[in-house]
Amino acid sequence: QVQLVESGGGLVQAGDSLRLSCAASARTLRTYAMGWFRQASGKEREFVAAISYSGTSTEYSDSVQGRFTISRDNAKKMMYLQMNSLKPEDTAVYYCAADTTYYPGNYVGGPRHEYDYWGQGTQVTVSS
Repeated sequence: QVQLVESGGGLVQAGDSLRLSCAASARTLRTYAMGWFRQASGKEREFVAAISYSGTSTEYSDSVQGRFTISRDNAKKMMYLQMNSLKPEDTAVYYCAADTTYYPGNYVGGPRHEYDYWGQGTQVTVSS
């Protein structure tokens, strides 16, 4: 009942910035907990960032803390990931995830939250 579509990926150089978007096509369901994950070639999926429904509470992995910023616009049913100071290690397919289960507005799913819906992913490649 919820479809997520990522966009904004591409090829950039180290130190550059990139902004990813995730559009949710939900009917009457709300995407309360949302987050970004990534998977590099040959590696397992890893947590990147998460955001509460209110958009005021966020969580980041240590590897992106201080460089990435997650945000959302519930009116537009959009979620974003602003990536600055990109590194070659950031190269991966980035996925947005959502959970329609109700949680308080300031609840952040975090890396171990079990999301119900996932997007197809968008490729981010950072050259050195």
